[in-house]
Amino acid sequence: MRMSVAIAASLLAGVALSTLCLGQETPKPPIVTDPIYTKPQQLVDMDHGRRMNLYCRGSGSPTVIFDSGMGDSTISWALVQPALAKRTRTCSYDRAGLGFSDAATRPGTVSNMAEDLHALLQAARIKPPYILVGHSAAGMTVRVFADRYRSEVVGMVVVEGSHEDQSTRSWAIEAPGQKEKWDAGLKDTSCVDAAKSGFIKKGTPAYAKCVGDDDPRYSKAINEAMLGYGASLKWQSAFASERQNMFYASADQTRATRKDFGDMPIVVLTHSPYPRNKNWTQEVQDQHTLLWEDMHTQIAAMSTHGVNMIVPRSGHYVQYDRPEIVIDAVNQAVAIAKEQGAN
Repeated sequence: MRMSVAIAASLLAGVALSTLCLGQETPKPPIVTDPIYTKPQQLVDMDHGRRMNLYCRGSGSPTVIFDSGMGDSTISWALVQPALAKRTRTCSYDRAGLGFSDAATRPGTVSNMAEDLHALLQAARIKPPYILVGHSAAGMTVRVFADRYRSEVVGMVVVEGSHEDQSTRSWAIEAPGQKEKWDAGLKDTSCVDAAKSGFIKKGTPAYAKCVGDDDPRYSKAINEAMLGYGASLKWQSAFASERQNMFYASADQTRATRKDFGDMPIVVLTHSPYPRNKNWTQEVQDQHTLLWEDMHTQIAAMSTHGVNMIVPRSGHYVQYDRPEIVIDAVNQAVAIAKEQGAN
Protein backbone atom coordinates (compact mmCIF):
# COMPACT_ATOMS: atom_id res chain seq x y z
CA MET A 1 0.00 0.00 0.00
CA ARG A 2 1.47 3.31 -1.03
CA MET A 3 0.92 6.68 0.58
CA SER A 4 -0.54 9.92 -0.74
CA VAL A 5 1.26 12.61 -2.70
CA ALA A 6 -1.26 15.18 -1.52
CA ILE A 7 -0.45 17.66 -4.26
CA ALA A 8 -3.43 19.21 -6.03
CA ALA A 9 -3.09 17.21 -9.24
CA SER A 10 -3.38 13.89 -7.40
CA LEU A 11 -6.45 14.80 -5.37
CA LEU A 12 -9.01 15.35 -8.10
CA ALA A 13 -10.87 12.06 -7.65
CA GLY A 14 -11.06 9.04 -5.39
CA VAL A 15 -7.37 8.41 -4.73
CA ALA A 16 -6.40 4.85 -3.94
CA LEU A 17 -4.25 4.32 -0.89
CA SER A 18 -1.80 2.66 -3.28
CA THR A 19 -1.30 5.96 -5.12
CA LEU A 20 -0.41 7.89 -2.00
CA CYS A 21 3.18 9.00 -1.33
CA LEU A 22 5.64 7.64 -3.84
CA GLY A 23 9.14 8.98 -4.16
CA GLN A 24 10.92 8.91 -7.47
CA GLU A 25 12.45 5.48 -6.86
CA THR A 26 11.10 2.41 -5.10
CA PRO A 27 13.88 0.69 -3.16
CA LYS A 28 14.25 -3.09 -2.85
CA PRO A 29 14.14 -5.00 -0.57
CA PRO A 30 11.72 -3.40 1.94
CA ILE A 31 13.27 -0.49 3.79
CA VAL A 32 10.71 -0.45 6.63
CA THR A 33 10.35 -3.70 8.55
CA ASP A 34 9.94 -2.67 12.19
CA PRO A 35 6.90 -4.56 13.56
CA ILE A 36 6.00 -1.50 15.64
CA TYR A 37 4.09 -0.29 12.58
CA THR A 38 1.83 -3.36 12.49
CA LYS A 39 -0.12 -2.38 15.61
CA PRO A 40 -0.96 0.56 17.86
CA GLN A 41 1.88 1.74 20.07
CA GLN A 42 -0.04 3.78 22.67
CA LEU A 43 -3.76 4.45 22.37
CA VAL A 44 -4.37 7.67 24.30
CA ASP A 45 -7.90 8.39 25.50
CA MET A 46 -8.76 11.84 24.15
CA ASP A 47 -12.33 12.43 25.25
CA HIS A 48 -14.60 9.81 26.75
CA GLY A 49 -13.26 6.82 24.85
CA ARG A 50 -12.03 8.34 21.57
CA ARG A 51 -8.44 7.20 21.25
CA MET A 52 -5.50 8.32 19.13
CA ASN A 53 -2.37 6.31 18.44
CA LEU A 54 0.86 7.90 19.73
CA TYR A 55 4.40 6.63 19.20
CA CYS A 56 7.13 8.23 21.32
CA ARG A 57 10.77 7.25 21.72
CA GLY A 58 13.91 8.89 23.06
CA SER A 59 14.33 11.46 25.81
CA GLY A 60 15.30 15.08 26.13
CA SER A 61 13.94 18.51 25.29
CA PRO A 62 12.59 20.03 23.13
CA THR A 63 10.26 17.23 21.99
CA VAL A 64 10.06 16.73 18.24
CA ILE A 65 6.45 16.19 17.10
CA PHE A 66 5.92 14.59 13.68
CA ASP A 67 2.72 15.19 11.72
CA SER A 68 2.17 13.21 8.53
CA GLY A 69 0.73 14.12 5.14
CA MET A 70 -2.83 13.57 4.00
CA GLY A 71 -4.05 10.05 4.74
CA ASP A 72 -0.69 9.04 6.21
CA SER A 73 0.36 7.55 9.54
CA THR A 74 3.34 7.27 11.89
CA ILE A 75 5.11 5.08 9.33
CA SER A 76 5.85 8.21 7.29
CA TRP A 77 8.66 8.91 9.76
CA ALA A 78 10.08 5.38 10.04
CA LEU A 79 13.46 6.37 8.54
CA VAL A 80 13.72 9.61 10.51
CA GLN A 81 12.27 9.24 14.00
CA PRO A 82 14.62 6.50 15.29
CA ALA A 83 17.72 8.52 14.37
CA LEU A 84 16.44 11.71 16.00
CA ALA A 85 15.33 9.78 19.10
CA LYS A 86 18.99 9.19 19.89
CA ARG A 87 19.33 12.90 20.74
CA THR A 88 15.94 14.03 22.06
CA ARG A 89 12.37 12.94 22.67
CA THR A 90 10.33 12.30 19.53
CA CYS A 91 6.62 11.58 19.02
CA SER A 92 4.62 10.71 15.91
CA TYR A 93 0.90 10.00 15.83
CA ASP A 94 -2.06 8.94 13.72
CA ARG A 95 -4.69 11.61 13.16
CA ALA A 96 -8.32 10.81 13.92
CA GLY A 97 -9.61 8.07 11.63
CA LEU A 98 -6.17 7.27 10.19
CA GLY A 99 -3.75 4.49 11.03
CA PHE A 100 -4.69 2.89 14.33
CA SER A 101 -6.55 5.90 15.75
CA ASP A 102 -10.29 5.77 16.33
CA ALA A 103 -12.71 7.29 13.85
CA ALA A 104 -12.94 11.06 13.51
CA THR A 105 -15.97 12.77 15.02
CA ARG A 106 -15.68 16.08 13.15
CA PRO A 107 -14.40 17.42 9.81
CA GLY A 108 -10.74 16.95 8.91
CA THR A 109 -9.74 20.62 8.87
CA VAL A 110 -6.32 21.84 9.95
CA SER A 111 -7.93 23.74 12.82
CA ASN A 112 -9.55 20.59 14.19
CA MET A 113 -6.37 18.59 13.62
CA ALA A 114 -4.21 21.13 15.45
CA GLU A 115 -6.66 21.14 18.33
CA ASP A 116 -6.67 17.33 18.40
CA LEU A 117 -2.88 17.21 18.45
CA HIS A 118 -2.69 19.65 21.35
CA ALA A 119 -5.29 17.67 23.30
CA LEU A 120 -3.39 14.44 22.55
CA LEU A 121 -0.12 15.85 23.86
CA GLN A 122 -1.84 17.09 26.99
CA ALA A 123 -3.62 13.78 27.59
CA ALA A 124 -0.34 11.90 27.12
CA ARG A 125 1.49 14.41 29.34
CA ILE A 126 3.99 15.33 26.64
CA LYS A 127 5.06 18.73 27.87
CA PRO A 128 6.36 21.58 25.68
CA PRO A 129 8.50 23.02 24.25
CA TYR A 130 7.89 21.40 20.85
CA ILE A 131 9.64 21.32 17.50
CA LEU A 132 6.90 20.64 14.95
CA VAL A 133 7.70 18.63 11.80
CA GLY A 134 4.93 18.60 9.19
CA HIS A 135 4.91 16.87 5.81
CA SER A 136 2.72 17.87 2.87
CA ALA A 137 -0.77 18.83 4.11
CA ALA A 138 0.54 18.85 7.69
CA GLY A 139 2.74 21.76 6.65
CA MET A 140 -0.39 23.84 7.13
CA THR A 141 -1.43 22.05 10.34
CA VAL A 142 1.85 22.79 12.12
CA ARG A 143 1.55 26.48 11.23
CA VAL A 144 -1.97 26.61 12.69
CA PHE A 145 -0.72 24.79 15.81
CA ALA A 146 2.25 27.14 16.18
CA ASP A 147 0.01 30.19 15.76
CA ARG A 148 -2.57 28.98 18.29
CA TYR A 149 -0.10 27.67 20.88
CA ARG A 150 2.79 30.02 20.16
CA SER A 151 4.35 29.85 23.63
CA GLU A 152 4.72 26.07 23.35
CA VAL A 153 6.46 25.90 19.95
CA VAL A 154 10.16 26.69 19.54
CA GLY A 155 10.73 25.54 15.97
CA MET A 156 9.19 24.15 12.79
CA VAL A 157 10.44 21.93 9.98
CA VAL A 158 8.12 21.93 6.96
CA VAL A 159 8.80 19.04 4.59
CA GLU A 160 7.30 19.66 1.14
CA GLY A 161 4.50 21.49 2.94
CA SER A 162 1.20 22.41 1.34
CA HIS A 163 0.46 26.11 1.07
CA GLU A 164 -2.91 27.82 1.45
CA ASP A 165 -2.61 29.42 -2.01
CA GLN A 166 -1.20 26.48 -3.96
CA SER A 167 -4.48 25.45 -5.58
CA THR A 168 -5.52 28.89 -6.81
CA ARG A 169 -2.03 29.80 -7.98
CA SER A 170 -1.63 26.43 -9.71
CA TRP A 171 -4.94 26.79 -11.52
CA ALA A 172 -3.77 30.14 -12.88
CA ILE A 173 -0.82 28.46 -14.59
CA GLU A 174 -2.78 25.69 -16.27
CA ALA A 175 -5.53 25.61 -18.86
CA PRO A 176 -8.98 26.96 -17.93
CA GLY A 177 -11.29 24.57 -16.12
CA GLN A 178 -8.88 23.22 -13.50
CA LYS A 179 -10.94 24.49 -10.58
CA GLU A 180 -14.05 22.88 -12.01
CA LYS A 181 -12.22 19.54 -12.38
CA TRP A 182 -10.97 19.83 -8.80
CA ASP A 183 -14.43 20.56 -7.43
CA ALA A 184 -15.92 17.66 -9.35
CA GLY A 185 -13.31 15.35 -7.85
CA LEU A 186 -14.14 16.49 -4.34
CA LYS A 187 -17.74 15.39 -4.86
CA ASP A 188 -16.67 11.80 -5.50
CA THR A 189 -17.75 9.80 -2.44
CA SER A 190 -17.60 6.38 -4.08
CA CYS A 191 -14.84 5.04 -1.80
CA VAL A 192 -16.67 6.09 1.36
CA ASP A 193 -19.91 4.64 -0.05
CA ALA A 194 -18.14 1.38 -0.87
CA ALA A 195 -16.69 1.17 2.62
CA LYS A 196 -20.13 1.74 4.13
CA SER A 197 -21.52 -1.10 2.05
CA GLY A 198 -18.65 -3.43 2.88
CA PHE A 199 -17.58 -3.70 -0.76
CA ILE A 200 -13.95 -2.78 -0.23
CA LYS A 201 -12.59 -6.31 -0.39
CA LYS A 202 -9.55 -7.71 -2.14
CA GLY A 203 -10.16 -8.52 -5.76
CA THR A 204 -12.98 -6.02 -6.26
CA PRO A 205 -12.83 -2.88 -8.43
CA ALA A 206 -13.56 -0.76 -5.35
CA TYR A 207 -10.54 -2.24 -3.57
CA ALA A 208 -8.27 -1.54 -6.53
CA LYS A 209 -9.49 2.04 -6.77
CA CYS A 210 -9.71 2.95 -3.10
CA VAL A 211 -7.03 0.86 -1.38
CA GLY A 212 -4.61 -0.61 -3.91
CA ASP A 213 -1.91 -3.20 -3.40
CA ASP A 214 1.23 -3.84 -1.37
CA ASP A 215 3.92 -1.19 -1.18
CA PRO A 216 7.36 -2.76 -1.80
CA ARG A 217 8.96 -0.33 0.67
CA TYR A 218 7.26 -2.12 3.56
CA SER A 219 7.39 -5.66 4.96
CA LYS A 220 4.53 -8.07 4.34
CA ALA A 221 3.26 -7.69 7.90
CA ILE A 222 3.22 -3.90 7.67
CA ASN A 223 1.42 -4.02 4.33
CA GLU A 224 -1.24 -6.31 5.77
CA ALA A 225 -1.85 -3.90 8.64
CA MET A 226 -1.98 -0.84 6.37
CA LEU A 227 -4.26 -2.46 3.81
CA GLY A 228 -6.49 -3.54 6.66
CA TYR A 229 -7.14 -0.05 8.00
CA GLY A 230 -7.04 1.44 4.50
CA ALA A 231 -10.15 -0.57 3.59
CA SER A 232 -12.04 0.57 6.68
CA LEU A 233 -14.85 3.09 6.75
CA LYS A 234 -13.02 5.18 9.35
CA TRP A 235 -9.95 5.59 7.13
CA GLN A 236 -11.88 6.25 3.93
CA SER A 237 -14.08 8.81 5.70
CA ALA A 238 -11.14 10.58 7.36
CA PHE A 239 -9.13 10.73 4.14
CA ALA A 240 -12.12 12.04 2.17
CA SER A 241 -12.76 14.74 4.78
CA GLU A 242 -9.12 15.88 4.79
CA ARG A 243 -9.14 15.99 0.99
CA GLN A 244 -12.43 17.91 0.79
CA ASN A 245 -11.31 20.52 3.32
CA MET A 246 -7.69 20.95 2.32
CA PHE A 247 -7.83 23.83 -0.14
CA TYR A 248 -11.00 25.49 1.06
CA ALA A 249 -11.71 25.46 4.82
CA SER A 250 -8.19 24.37 5.78
CA ALA A 251 -6.61 26.86 3.40
CA ASP A 252 -8.70 29.69 4.87
CA GLN A 253 -7.78 28.66 8.41
CA THR A 254 -4.08 28.63 7.53
CA ARG A 255 -4.32 31.93 5.69
CA ALA A 256 -5.68 33.55 8.86
CA THR A 257 -2.63 32.67 10.97
CA ARG A 258 0.27 34.95 11.77
CA LYS A 259 2.96 35.64 9.20
CA ASP A 260 5.64 36.63 11.71
CA PHE A 261 7.07 34.03 14.06
CA GLY A 262 9.91 36.24 15.23
CA ASP A 263 13.21 34.37 15.49
CA MET A 264 11.70 30.88 15.75
CA PRO A 265 13.78 28.52 13.56
CA ILE A 266 11.77 27.50 10.49
CA VAL A 267 13.40 25.07 8.07
CA VAL A 268 11.49 24.34 4.85
CA LEU A 269 12.51 21.45 2.59
CA THR A 270 11.53 21.67 -1.08
CA HIS A 271 12.19 19.00 -3.68
CA SER A 272 12.90 20.37 -7.13
CA PRO A 273 12.04 20.32 -9.98
CA TYR A 274 8.30 19.96 -9.53
CA PRO A 275 7.05 16.55 -10.76
CA ARG A 276 6.24 16.54 -14.46
CA ASN A 277 2.67 16.06 -15.64
CA LYS A 278 2.54 14.33 -19.03
CA ASN A 279 0.14 16.99 -20.31
CA TRP A 280 2.42 19.91 -19.38
CA THR A 281 4.86 21.70 -21.60
CA GLN A 282 8.34 22.36 -20.24
CA GLU A 283 7.32 25.98 -19.68
CA VAL A 284 4.34 24.98 -17.54
CA GLN A 285 6.47 22.63 -15.47
CA ASP A 286 9.06 25.36 -14.94
CA GLN A 287 6.31 27.70 -13.76
CA HIS A 288 5.11 25.08 -11.27
CA THR A 289 8.65 24.59 -10.00
CA LEU A 290 9.12 28.33 -9.45
CA LEU A 291 5.71 28.60 -7.81
CA TRP A 292 6.41 25.71 -5.40
CA GLU A 293 9.75 27.22 -4.41
CA ASP A 294 8.24 30.69 -4.02
CA MET A 295 5.47 29.52 -1.69
CA HIS A 296 7.98 27.66 0.47
CA THR A 297 10.23 30.71 0.57
CA GLN A 298 7.25 32.69 1.86
CA ILE A 299 6.94 30.26 4.77
CA ALA A 300 10.65 30.45 5.56
CA ALA A 301 10.43 34.26 5.50
CA MET A 302 8.02 34.16 8.44
CA SER A 303 11.09 34.00 10.70
CA THR A 304 14.39 35.79 10.93
CA HIS A 305 15.82 32.27 11.37
CA GLY A 306 13.98 30.82 8.37
CA VAL A 307 15.48 28.99 5.40
CA ASN A 308 14.10 27.19 2.37
CA MET A 309 16.43 24.34 1.39
CA ILE A 310 16.13 22.89 -2.11
CA VAL A 311 16.51 19.09 -2.02
CA PRO A 312 17.70 17.42 -5.24
CA ARG A 313 17.30 13.71 -6.08
CA SER A 314 14.06 13.46 -4.15
CA GLY A 315 10.34 13.17 -4.68
CA HIS A 316 7.53 14.59 -2.57
CA TYR A 317 8.43 12.22 0.28
CA VAL A 318 11.82 13.63 1.18
CA GLN A 319 11.76 11.63 4.44
CA TYR A 320 11.92 8.41 2.37
CA ASP A 321 14.09 9.54 -0.53
CA ARG A 322 16.58 11.64 1.46
CA PRO A 323 15.96 10.91 5.17
CA GLU A 324 19.38 12.27 6.11
CA ILE A 325 18.29 15.73 4.89
CA VAL A 326 15.21 15.71 7.14
CA ILE A 327 17.26 14.47 10.10
CA ASP A 328 19.81 17.24 9.60
CA ALA A 329 17.08 19.89 9.27
CA VAL A 330 15.42 18.83 12.51
CA ASN A 331 18.75 18.73 14.31
CA GLN A 332 19.43 22.28 13.11
CA ALA A 333 16.07 23.47 14.43
CA VAL A 334 16.68 21.73 17.78
CA ALA A 335 20.15 23.25 18.08
CA ILE A 336 18.92 26.80 17.35
CA ALA A 337 16.02 26.41 19.77
CA LYS A 338 18.42 25.29 22.49
CA GLU A 339 20.70 28.25 21.81
CA GLN A 340 17.65 30.48 22.24
CA GLY A 341 16.95 28.95 25.63
CA ALA A 342 14.39 26.23 24.91
CA ASN A 343 14.48 23.44 27.46
